[in-house]
Amino acid sequence: MRRIGAMVMALALAGTAIATAAVTASAAPGGAGRAAACPTGWGSGLKGRPDSGTAPLADIRTGRHDCYDRIVFDVPEGGDHLGHWVQYVDRLHQTASGDVIPVDGGAILEIRVAAPSYDPETGAVAYPGDVAEPLPGVDIAGYRTFRDTRFAGSFEGETQIGLGVRARLPFRVLQLPGRLVVDVAHSWT
Repeated sequence: MRRIGAMVMALALAGTAIATAAVTASAAPGGAGRAAACPTGWGSGLKGRPDSGTAPLADIRTGRHDCYDRIVFDVPEGGDHLGHWVQYVDRLHQTASGDVIPVDGGAILEIRVAAPSYDPETGAVAYPGDVAEPLPGVDIAGYRTFRDTRFAGSFEGETQIGLGVRARLPFRVLQLPGRLVVDVAHSWT
């Protein structure tokens, strides 16, 4: 009888130790539970859609998420078929002039959106970016992946920016009504 009681107690203690180890591992920063929650499968190759449009770009904003950093291009009248071209480049060359625009970071993601930074009907400024300058109103301090943003201008109805990232990481492009979203993963998982 004593032996059975001792075995039950030993099994209970072993179960408690295993449960405690599992909870500690999943709660630890960067633990197995956290890594498993961020699989992407996105890849780092060119992503694009050749549609064109004339709806002006209204805003560019960013956000931080657990698994990725996000940049959003707001084009309220753009519908859900915004043309875009997103790819890693060695240098950011301004489309209109061919001039190189320096972008800080371990890699440069060139993003072109079929939405001019001006109103095509009036010529009025719709998005107030200055060529070769950081994106106005965008603060990426403290982001895990984003390092720099540069406005490269608008040419023939297309706005171009350079996004400096920590390294050549996987990214995805999402088309939503009135906006284009680019997510860049924090790591290859």
